[in-house]
Amino acid sequence: MPSNHDHPRSWIGRTQTECELVSPRLAQQLAATLDHPRAPKAGDALPPLWHWALFPHIATHSHISADGHPQRGGFLPPIPLPRRMWAGSRVRFERPVVVGSQVTRTSQIIDVASKEGRSGKLVFVRIRHELEDYEGPLISEEQDVVYREAAADPFAPATSPLAPTETTWSRTIVPDPVLLFRYSADTFNGHRIHYDRTYATSEEGYPALVVHGPLTATLLVDLVTRSAPDEAVASFSFRAVNPLFDNAPFQVCAARAPDSDEVKLWAVNEAGVLCVEANATLRASVAAL
Repeated sequence: MPSNHDHPRSWIGRTQTECELVSPRLAQQLAATLDHPRAPKAGDALPPLWHWALFPHIATHSHISADGHPQRGGFLPPIPLPRRMWAGSRVRFERPVVVGSQVTRTSQIIDVASKEGRSGKLVFVRIRHELEDYEGPLISEEQDVVYREAAADPFAPATSPLAPTETTWSRTIVPDPVLLFRYSADTFNGHRIHYDRTYATSEEGYPALVVHGPLTATLLVDLVTRSAPDEAVASFSFRAVNPLFDNAPFQVCAARAPDSDEVKLWAVNEAGVLCVEANATLRASVAAL
């Protein structure tokens, strides 16, 4: 019988501090993956959400689970549910992360909560990340990770909720195995649902490879920065609603009212179903002041 010390809620309050150099090579790889014409160089600002490629959980091959993730335990609690996903984040950008700089991230588990959903038992782990460099704070983020039971029934495509249809900006994304593999490599994410089609379909019951939630969120922010180049993203939040797959194009969309700093964002699949919903707040960029 597990002791109280082993109970997942006993992980609340645990902290972890890591340091990493923001390498020009990583910025170049992300620029190539996201199809940017110019990669940030040393001294340039890292675009928003590219910091998600920093501080990966690096485990030796002998400590990898069957799903490709590192074995349970360590900083995150050892939740005994087989499926894990990044359910959402809330991010505030104080200053840009600079390529070539040394960045420190302090992480803390702030909540572990069990719930019952349509698919069975769920456990949500909320983590707070604070990034800073030698000048002070850079990014504050709360991240939600959800653990789920194995799928009991064959996958059924979602039919709701439907996504909005009125957009200010939009872009069609054609996902393919190369895009998903490269983003997995950039973020050192070994989860097999993103690159191993046999595993994704046979073991986890999906119809195709799964598009990463943070990749979709990054593409949403990328839509904003491409469409409003004289403004910077001050805050961003996203929530995964339904999965996206590599077997069909999807759209990243934005709606912005005139003279508003608030932008509503979403990703929609080919059937018009909402898959990711998000919000961003903009401010004038330093270069535009």
